[in-house]
Amino acid sequence: MLDYVLLALGAAMALGGWFWRKSILTGPQTDEASKGRKKKLLWPTVLLLAGLWTLSEKLLQLIFGSVPAEEFTVDIWAERITLGGVTLSATVLITWAIVAVVGVLAVAIRLLVVPRMTDEPKGVQNVLELIVETVCSFTHSSVGDLGGCLPSYIFAIGVFMIGCAAVELLGLRAPTSDITMTFSMALVTFVLINYYGIKKKGVGGRISSMAKPTPVVFPIKVVSDLAVPVSLACRLFGNMLGGMIVMDLLYMALGNAAIGFPSVLGLYFNVFHPLIQTYIFVTLTLTFIGEATE
Repeated sequence: MLDYVLLALGAAMALGGWFWRKSILTGPQTDEASKGRKKKLLWPTVLLLAGLWTLSEKLLQLIFGSVPAEEFTVDIWAERITLGGVTLSATVLITWAIVAVVGVLAVAIRLLVVPRMTDEPKGVQNVLELIVETVCSFTHSSVGDLGGCLPSYIFAIGVFMIGCAAVELLGLRAPTSDITMTFSMALVTFVLINYYGIKKKGVGGRISSMAKPTPVVFPIKVVSDLAVPVSLACRLFGNMLGGMIVMDLLYMALGNAAIGFPSVLGLYFNVFHPLIQTYIFVTLTLTFIGEATE
């Protein structure tokens, strides 16, 4: 009985908000009236949206039934999937899918866009050149000129992490919320740190630079360098897993009422938040490489 009362209440609120808005919009069309109209529309709009939300939630509940309550659990490790007798992590399969999509896009750009490039860029060429120039200038301003391979890596890792964010929007667990994936990415960064440090200073110069300003700090710097991949991996893993847990908690807490609100918050936790983590990971990578080569 209560559900039908709330259903009727939602419909009444939506209709009331709609007629309230209509009465304000059909009022005098003078400049002074137009300036105050936006403020007057606030509360009828809130009433309309609240009514639509209540109406939609109760309609879906009456049609499909209530969502059964489940125990909230969080798995640190990704789900295991068996294919052809081989058990693989879901992270591996999703990563392969992301790489495949990025690979297809790269081939399409190479075959369809690059041959048509001109001295006066337009359309897609403009976008591509802007991306390349931005990545190269950002890398150069952080670590100087270390060759063209480093900007390529930075661009690749950025595209991959954006792909992980896109996967999360589809309701799948992002590979970057798996500690094995984040540690693999951090390990590549660790290798690059020492590679560019040795390339710039030589093996002896890299070792001697860790003993400055006094040999006493050498073991401390060794430990600090070894802690870099652990720090990078745990930071990215913790932030991405935290975002996933918040969204799962929200869906569990709202139950049948999980309409609208999760989508709005998802714009932060599934879009804006991963982009921030991408920027932080890339910036820290370049910072550590810069420290190793200075």
